[in-house]
Amino acid sequence: MATLLPPPKRVKLAHGTAQIPEKPVQPTEVAPTIVVQFVNEDDGQPLGPAVSLPADLAREGLEGLVNSLKGSADDPVPFAFHVPLPSADNASSTEDQSTKPAPTRLAVTTNILADVLKHPLNTYTTEDVLAIHCTPQSIFRVRPATRCSSTLTGHSSPILCASFSPTGRLMATGSGDMSCRLWNLDSETPWATLSGHKGWVLCVEWEARERILATGGHDGHVRLWDPVKGVAIGDAMKGHTKWITSLAWEPIHINPKNPRLASSSKDGTVRVWDPTNRRMEYSLSGHTAAVNVVRWGGIGKGVLYTAGSDRIIRVWDADGGKLLYTLKDHAHWVTTLALSTDFVLRTGPFDHTAKKPTSDEEAQAMALARYTEITKSHPEVLISGSDDHTLFLWNLFPTARDSASSTSNESAKVNGKIKPVARLLGHQSQVSHVAFSPDGRWAASAGFDRSIRIWEGRTGKYVSTLRGHIAPVYRLTWSIDSRYLVSASKDSTLKIWSLKTNKMHTDLPGHTDEVYCVDFVADKIVSGGRDGAVKIWRH
Repeated sequence: MATLLPPPKRVKLAHGTAQIPEKPVQPTEVAPTIVVQFVNEDDGQPLGPAVSLPADLAREGLEGLVNSLKGSADDPVPFAFHVPLPSADNASSTEDQSTKPAPTRLAVTTNILADVLKHPLNTYTTEDVLAIHCTPQSIFRVRPATRCSSTLTGHSSPILCASFSPTGRLMATGSGDMSCRLWNLDSETPWATLSGHKGWVLCVEWEARERILATGGHDGHVRLWDPVKGVAIGDAMKGHTKWITSLAWEPIHINPKNPRLASSSKDGTVRVWDPTNRRMEYSLSGHTAAVNVVRWGGIGKGVLYTAGSDRIIRVWDADGGKLLYTLKDHAHWVTTLALSTDFVLRTGPFDHTAKKPTSDEEAQAMALARYTEITKSHPEVLISGSDDHTLFLWNLFPTARDSASSTSNESAKVNGKIKPVARLLGHQSQVSHVAFSPDGRWAASAGFDRSIRIWEGRTGKYVSTLRGHIAPVYRLTWSIDSRYLVSASKDSTLKIWSLKTNKMHTDLPGHTDEVYCVDFVADKIVSGGRDGAVKIWRH
């Protein structure tokens, strides 16, 4: 039997018209007025006098105000804003910090009232002078990928490594089928197949002027290729007795004509090669176990950073191979290194304007200008990640300004031992990859604990944790405007994260198995993994 609803109540009539009760009017909340001091994030100096403004002024209004203070209102520059949180006097124990690091800043994404004053962690009042740190953003903006535009087949085994060329025109992938393939990203079609290795191709690395591609294999050989003709340049460079783990080219601003190549191997050595005659110049044999990664820094005449399974990071003078520093702070294998200048060293003279150099001298000048621009406010720094679940930030070559400053964050010598700038705690499992943003302001680390953590690239302070993957995260890459981060995971997905909100922007499912490698150039993302397919993602 159906339930009968009671009849509606009769509406009272007054002079023949229905009386509808009026809803009480809620008083509108008046935003308080606060005093704000805008501070330059690069040097900590105020951008102008303190100003009084309403707390609900939108972020776009803050942007316009800062451009007016800097005198760039006619040619405005985008800015990111944050308010640093005061550090607690009674710090928690190391265990507590490792499980749940405390945020060190509040990002202003909407307005000061909503993002700072009403935040549960806020300790400021409307009576305080609020110091807002301003970070200039790139003048161009990358469109984040939203769809898979191409699925390219050809490899018959899992794809183990992928890398864009410095101009973004070509891409190289290395696979377990013992071949390296080149792909044309303009037409999204295969370009060439490079065969010659007798084992898995474990790493690929482009020379920064896009003239040579180097590959390292499980056969212990290093091979050089002409990417235009798609053919090998001479025979394999032999010398390593075990497989190649990493490759690094000499920066163009140091040697534009004939840059050298460094290779690290499971055999515990690092070899520096002359690609012209394909002969070894010298070998670095200080490690007592496998060398997992090598990086070629751009300081002076070049610096080589090597890290191995002996838990040691070694720093060498690239002009002769003299040992400069030995860093022994990690408690387990050191598996990943990243430099704050990685992006400009990798792309050399090429930037977003797509201007190509016509001579070696012009290429060197363009590459040096880009390197000087990114290191003028802060020197080249190094981050190391390890299987001991931690990372260390190192500033081994501070500038004269840093050395003269009493509050500098350079790595200090204590009893003759180099101490790191910061120890980055938080991961609950092995750190699989660490990467600096192209502008050097941020560092991101991925781990087997399924999380990604964002750190300040200059101080090592914790910023945020990005969660969303349901399996270990293998690889990270940044967009060239430093606004987006892309992660590749064992859960067969890619995820795009926004640094503006510190949340996931786009989920990119499509692979049918684990994703081992990912790279980001212009507005395209390329990924490869265990399913053997190369996927190109774009807006």
